[in-house]
Amino acid sequence: MEYYFDLALRSYYEYADYLWRDIANPRWSSYFYVLIFVSVVFFVLEVVMPWRRNQRILRRDFFLDVFYMFFNFFLFSLIVYNAASTVVVTLLNDGIKAAFNGFDLQSFNPINGWPLWAVLLLGFLVRDFVQWWIHRLLHRVDWLWEFHQVHHSVREMGFAAHLRFHWMETVVYRSLEYLPLALLGIGLYDFFIIHLFGLAWGHYNHANFRLPHRATGAIVGALVGLAIGSGSFEITLLAAPDLTTTLAGGALGAGAGALLLAPLMPYLFNGPEMHLWHHAKTLPEERRHGVNFGLTLAVWDYLFGTEYQPYHDGELELGFQGVEEFPDDFLRQSTTGLRKREKSAV
Repeated sequence: MEYYFDLALRSYYEYADYLWRDIANPRWSSYFYVLIFVSVVFFVLEVVMPWRRNQRILRRDFFLDVFYMFFNFFLFSLIVYNAASTVVVTLLNDGIKAAFNGFDLQSFNPINGWPLWAVLLLGFLVRDFVQWWIHRLLHRVDWLWEFHQVHHSVREMGFAAHLRFHWMETVVYRSLEYLPLALLGIGLYDFFIIHLFGLAWGHYNHANFRLPHRATGAIVGALVGLAIGSGSFEITLLAAPDLTTTLAGGALGAGAGALLLAPLMPYLFNGPEMHLWHHAKTLPEERRHGVNFGLTLAVWDYLFGTEYQPYHDGELELGFQGVEEFPDDFLRQSTTGLRKREKSAV
């Protein structure tokens, strides 16, 4: 028991040290500043090309959502989650070792030798699929819905609403994600890259602007083209990639994406129009447990019959039945689900 206590204490100090160095030494690989940079870009786009033109720039609860961004991604980990999760993962791994004759989950790697691009693609697909099912659980299981209501208490949509969620969601998502990703041998670096793409796309799903499918197709194509042209992620199609091939790859990828991916984008990737219906206050009775559960990919909703977009309307009323009585401050929202209160319908 003393070992696990020391492990928790060490994890706490290590994360505090990492967070301090991440903030004190700005660089492109700094997650703290990547989050700020991505958020500022989306904020500018909301100002320049708003979808809901009558919505204020600093919309309702804007600063509450900004606080949630930093709390959920940094403060919560500093306060408790990082140390607790390290102990739980170690206990799980030790339990598996004891039960399966020394089998070490953390060193198990069935995709050892795969190129990084293939590892990232597989990890992204598996993680998004697992998250889709977790998201459905948050809507179907009453006690999980109590926590998930915090995210659905958004009344005016904007990019920062992406990260307004109850801290228990971090516990639920990361706990259920861990085993399948660990069994695949997805490492911390791989997870970080996958997470950054999901972060940016999640911002877009909630943003108060929308891009034509040619534009989103061009963006995805450009990212692939840049990776090929630069030889990143162990892509070895080119013998000696340089700046010229990198830029050419990005340009060619953007063009190919705009032409070839554009018709597929509504079915492959989630977007603001689709995700707004996920937050709609009123849904048909047969859809009362929610619709459009995809976090990044839309394909799961089409495959499993949960896609729902009867029309596009940026002015949909958002929330849930009883949202008017739901707490509107962080402290009371963060204890929702942990105290008795009148339940609101999904």
